[in-house]
Amino acid sequence: MADNNKLIRVLMLCTLLFLTACSSVTIRPYGGEKVTTEPDYKESKDYYLAWLLGEHNVNVSDICGERRVMQMQTVNSLYDMVVSFASILIYTPRTAKVWCEHPYGEEASGG
Repeated sequence: MADNNKLIRVLMLCTLLFLTACSSVTIRPYGGEKVTTEPDYKESKDYYLAWLLGEHNVNVSDICGERRVMQMQTVNSLYDMVVSFASILIYTPRTAKVWCEHPYGEEASGG
């Protein structure tokens, strides 16, 4: 009985760590502080088998046009992790985000 309780605690701890282990990779071509406003582009991308299958390209020229790209980011959000866990890592989405330069005083559109 004690071994079952220990196993349950370990499984609960692993699940908690898995669900809270959100991660991101951020690229800022011109340096500076991370942008925290809403991105100009945000879309979930499909990957499979623990992120081993699937390749996606995001054309920042289409998104930003003539404006400079200020920040690009891939995020493994809580939602992405829950979906991955629920599918036993068969379907493993990631979210792509792009921020473009905006004229002084203009906010990102959040599209």
